[in-house]
Amino acid sequence: MSKLKVIDSIEEMQEISANWSEEVGFVPTMGYLHEGHLSLVKAAKENCKIVVVSIYVNPSQFAPNEDLDTYPRDFDRDKKLLEELEVDYLFFPKDSDMYPQNYKTWVNVNDLTKGLCGKSRPTHFQGVTTVVSKLINIVNPNKMFMGEKDFQQITVLKRMVEDLNFRVKIIGCDIVREKDGLAMSSRNKNLKSEDREKALSLSRSIKLAKNLFRDGEIESRIIKEKIWELINSSGAKVDYVEIVDPVTLEDVEKVDEKSRVILAAYVGSVRLIDNGNLE
Repeated sequence: MSKLKVIDSIEEMQEISANWSEEVGFVPTMGYLHEGHLSLVKAAKENCKIVVVSIYVNPSQFAPNEDLDTYPRDFDRDKKLLEELEVDYLFFPKDSDMYPQNYKTWVNVNDLTKGLCGKSRPTHFQGVTTVVSKLINIVNPNKMFMGEKDFQQITVLKRMVEDLNFRVKIIGCDIVREKDGLAMSSRNKNLKSEDREKALSLSRSIKLAKNLFRDGEIESRIIKEKIWELINSSGAKVDYVEIVDPVTLEDVEKVDEKSRVILAAYVGSVRLIDNGNLE
């Protein structure tokens, strides 16, 4: 019988977390778990004695015209997957507890949130940093495991954790991909069958950038132009393509092996992201 304990009360989770005596690993998610999420859980189990996973579709990181209502959810399926991995606690808070009436407090990280996804989603990272800071305070973990698919997000959160003196250490884990190369995402479920091939243009763009760099191309502008052509010719629609310094997220003109290609595109109505370095 699984030892998983489901907790939907902030007060109960805080009561438990106030008395941790062993190292705690935390995996924050929005649910509809896939192999990418489960790889984070496995990493947490390998490194920590106690593992907590949260499932919370955070409304404050969605703009009014985004996909909050259609974001995939399947709590029973998620719970079963976490039971099979012998997770200790599943924290499943309610909106009314996370954002009660007259809620007024927000966490902002400047500069790192302005570009990339921040351009087209100007309120997104305020929602992310606020909810993750709340979750850290509630769960009180030693280590937090996050996937590098959301590279800007993990960079922003590392900055937040350092600046606000949280004791938690963020562990970045490699992107997990489908067999065809598509980065795993809960949103992949919303892709229409005819759009699957278009979606592969994102991972192919990362490979294209690597190949161009290996062949001697160091002009960021030229690599980005080639990626735009690849994605748009596939039938997807580019949101942005940037090549940035992996720490500052600032654009680079001349690339090197550490430069990070970060991109987002709409495939039908589904917005997907991907990234990779040029090594």
